[in-house]
Amino acid sequence: MRLAVHGKPFEQELAGRVADLLDAMMTGGHQVLISQSYKPHLDKYGLAADLPTYPDRLQADHQVDFVFTLGGDGTILDAVTHVGPLEIPIVGVNTGRLGFLATIGLDEAREAIDKVAAGQFTPDKRVLLRLENHDDLFNGTPFALNDFTILKKDTSSMIVVHTYIDGHFLNSYWADGLIVATPTGSTGYSLSCGGPLVLPQSGNFVLTPVSPHNLNVRPLVLRDDSELSFTIDARVEKVLISLDSRSVTIPADTALTVKKEKFKAVLVKFDGYHPFETLRQKLYWGQDVRN
Repeated sequence: MRLAVHGKPFEQELAGRVADLLDAMMTGGHQVLISQSYKPHLDKYGLAADLPTYPDRLQADHQVDFVFTLGGDGTILDAVTHVGPLEIPIVGVNTGRLGFLATIGLDEAREAIDKVAAGQFTPDKRVLLRLENHDDLFNGTPFALNDFTILKKDTSSMIVVHTYIDGHFLNSYWADGLIVATPTGSTGYSLSCGGPLVLPQSGNFVLTPVSPHNLNVRPLVLRDDSELSFTIDARVEKVLISLDSRSVTIPADTALTVKKEKFKAVLVKFDGYHPFETLRQKLYWGQDVRN
């Protein structure tokens, strides 16, 4: 197999375990590519000095079979932009606490390599959302696995986001911002703003206001084949928009459209995984957490 590896910075105490994982890939006869942004962190500890790199945007001629991420959920979000429409399966190895997406621990990583080589996994296809705009605001990666947000910039007064669904006016949100979340992203920023949990294959998006001025304005669940369009009124010239962890500042009068992306993110899941288990562990359901 040909494996791509992307990760986040790590401390000295993890260097040996990361080295073991890379060694397991190579001794297993697999070809390994390292993302250019990850390579300096490996070089810091003298790891993978001779391994080739890819420029943080995989192409079909790289012929990669799987992408392994070493980090957390944010590292998987990065990897989604590396993969794009190629739909290469992503294996999320968690180097910290259990994530919603990166559910494999470092201790399980060697076994994960053998399992993907043997085809002993389930592809978990996750819906992405796409931002459509005349300008290339996100450098060729106008899609997100978790969410799209419109936010007021800095400490300016609230903004008004005029929202349309399939061309029909829905509401003018007087708020600090507005979130469009996928089912995957429903456990993230949207949840912290009062949005509902939505199961991965439910076929929905969630529209969640951020600190709305009117308390009777609530999150809305809608079909993921809906087209959402937005215009913004603000007392300032600029607002902030984001796709997952990537953000840019735009003129407040920019018209924006969000819809479901044509391709999906493919996450690798192994036997025994179920999203309910992750929810119970992350959200402490059924546990008495009082001191």
